[in-house]
Amino acid sequence: MHVGGLRTALYNYLFAKRNNGKFILRIEDTDQSRYVEGAVEKLIDSLKWVGLDYDEGPDKDGSCGPYYQSKRLEIYSANVQKLLDDKKAYYCFCTPERLSELRDEQQKLKLPQAKYDKHCLHLSESEINEKLNSGIPKVVRLNVEPNLSVKFDDIVRGIVEFNSDTIDDQILIKSDGFPTYHLANVVDDHLMDISHVIRGEEWLSSTPKHVLLYQHFGWELPQFAHLPSY
Repeated sequence: MHVGGLRTALYNYLFAKRNNGKFILRIEDTDQSRYVEGAVEKLIDSLKWVGLDYDEGPDKDGSCGPYYQSKRLEIYSANVQKLLDDKKAYYCFCTPERLSELRDEQQKLKLPQAKYDKHCLHLSESEINEKLNSGIPKVVRLNVEPNLSVKFDDIVRGIVEFNSDTIDDQILIKSDGFPTYHLANVVDDHLMDISHVIRGEEWLSSTPKHVLLYQHFGWELPQFAHLPSY
């Protein structure tokens, strides 16, 4: 827990209480490489110390559990399978070496941003099945269609619009089988009936990815509010 995160939690807490809603604590622990022993307990203690008492969470069962994302892997897997079936996502078997070479090439060309080149999108079904059966490490990527307008109404900023050409084919499921923040949060926000997503402005550039996911799933968008840093 840091001051910025605590400030964002306060906004969420006050908004929920003002609107007779629920303030839910969800532990986003899908990045296993960043796991720190005792961090969750310290976070919970910090929230309680400042009086931000949540309605549902790891030690307060309700209708939205389980509250640890690491315990919701089957939910994410089932939902990403829908995207694979609808060709809205695809398996990627590219090695770290190839991805590194791709980034280097794009930097040499002075492209505005490094993006995946959709190489694995063009694999045949037989090639995909062969690689899957061989146990080759893989991830699942979102299939972002080119030159689309992706827009949403932000409570703080008003209408925000991105062109899909600026959005990478983000990873949804990592090679360890865990989801990324982008997939897990969209799925959980939908299933937990989250009406408002209030977060720091550093997440603004990620929101079009989330909007695309909501559209691909056929789900209603929540209200977004990206808080300024001052």
